[in-house]
Amino acid sequence: MIRRILGLAALLAAACAAASPFYATPFEKRPDNRQLTELGRVLFFDRTLSASGALSCASCHDPAHAYGPPNARAVQRGGAGGRMSGLRAVPSLMYRQGTPQFSEHFFDNDGDDSGDQGPTGGFAWDGRAASAHEQAELPLLSPLEMANADRDAVVAKLAKSPSAAAMRAAFGEHLFDQPGRAWNALLLALEVFQQSPKDFYPYRSKYDGYLRGHEKLTASEMRGLRLFVDANKGNCVACHPSGTKRGAFPNFTDMGFIALGLPRNARIPANRDAGFFDLGLCGPLRTDMKDRAEYCGLFKTPSLRNVATRRVFFHNGVFTSLEEAVRFYALRDTRAQRFYPRDAQGRVRKYDDLPEKYRGNVNDEAPFGRKPGGAPALTEAEIADVVAFLKTLTDRPAH
Repeated sequence: MIRRILGLAALLAAACAAASPFYATPFEKRPDNRQLTELGRVLFFDRTLSASGALSCASCHDPAHAYGPPNARAVQRGGAGGRMSGLRAVPSLMYRQGTPQFSEHFFDNDGDDSGDQGPTGGFAWDGRAASAHEQAELPLLSPLEMANADRDAVVAKLAKSPSAAAMRAAFGEHLFDQPGRAWNALLLALEVFQQSPKDFYPYRSKYDGYLRGHEKLTASEMRGLRLFVDANKGNCVACHPSGTKRGAFPNFTDMGFIALGLPRNARIPANRDAGFFDLGLCGPLRTDMKDRAEYCGLFKTPSLRNVATRRVFFHNGVFTSLEEAVRFYALRDTRAQRFYPRDAQGRVRKYDDLPEKYRGNVNDEAPFGRKPGGAPALTEAEIADVVAFLKTLTDRPAH
């Protein structure tokens, strides 16, 4: 089953590459940004666009949970019958505006080519979608999610859906005469909605109030911030920049890729196959990097905004509390036995979710890299302070 799904994913990637320029689509009418946003909002909640008739975008990306999963499952369920399990934890859709297309050599330093950031950008955990509209089509066609057979099948559902009249009003009466045009209209509406500032990047957290000079952090939150930026302690800013840049507030991700050597999660059904490994940037869902061994095990760094609202953490959802997720950074190398299983000889099987040949890709920069049994980079009290700071990144409801 997994092999068949991966084959379909490869075909989808090829179809995307062969498509004509998306923004060149000749619609009869051109809706404005407000129309597209509201239309996309309705489509985001439309369950009729799935093969099961029970799944919408919002089913896995719930606005009440920072457009992330509404439950504590490691992976969500979908498919034509609603019983298929995904391969990865569902990420939040918030604070992804300005995401660049994937590049193996990304420079974000005002023309200075000496600072190659390496693989960066793209959408999804492996960066395989080049834009927000390409990302929007992935769940519509994935056998593990909305499970439509192809684009025409989605358009046929859309033409019969409660949204059909609004689509015609926005894009033209003859929109559904050309399925390819209707498909692009659907993705455009979803893309524009997901760029809505009030919904997806409102910057309404306590930390934003602190940056504006309107609020003060508690003593614990301030200690957590100092640990967060300290290169010899948390060193979180190495991947999650926390300061303003060019006048913009931080999104708490450098949009790069990193291998953390996470423990294997037995709660993911695909992992019952001992020979299956999710290698992120080099597969299995992304296929163009499958021969790049140096990328195996690397996943995109998510934003930490609203991280305290999540109930599972990292790409495989292996941890179920924010405290344990932070603790993993502090103790992975000094107390590995806390996170990894042992083999028949009692030895800790570190990095057990990666084939041995790729374990050299695992990051060992601070707070990692300390010797087994040594002092961790963060004490329990400091972990609590970092968590207190991370909770200041939760957006508050609009007044």
